[in-house]
Amino acid sequence: MRLKIAAAVAALIMLPAAAQAANIVETAKGAGTFGTLLAAATAAGLADALATTDNITVFAPTDEAFAALPAGTVEDLLKPENKDKLVAILTLHVLPRELASNQLPGRAIHVKTLNTAERLAVTKSGTTHAVTVAASNTANVVSADIKADNGIIHVIDAVLLP
Repeated sequence: MRLKIAAAVAALIMLPAAAQAANIVETAKGAGTFGTLLAAATAAGLADALATTDNITVFAPTDEAFAALPAGTVEDLLKPENKDKLVAILTLHVLPRELASNQLPGRAIHVKTLNTAERLAVTKSGTTHAVTVAASNTANVVSADIKADNGIIHVIDAVLLP
């Protein structure tokens, strides 16, 4: 699992400078490790908003993070009748502002998400500077501060659930 996450991080870091200046969706596509996230955003009707909304932060689960969900979960979420549930999950991963890792204090803070019913607890360890994000479960930030034209991407190793 760590090897696949490392590959996702390497893919994002090694993007040409022009690709890094792309919007959130283009940057994620260029990395090649966020196919499930992008398919889910399209199914939920959120891909255009991720591409065009300014000053957002996306905690982006890798394909491997989606694969770690119980068998059949992703397929079930992508069904049209489950669109509201999918929107609730995906909007939990997006903040309506840019939040870079250097803006985090050495403690937990609670931040608003585009899922107005939920907040995330974002914690930066004071000693190791490791960042975690928590809703009903916790994800580790494996690569932080990937700049896009319209915001910031932080790669996470789990899908956050409301």
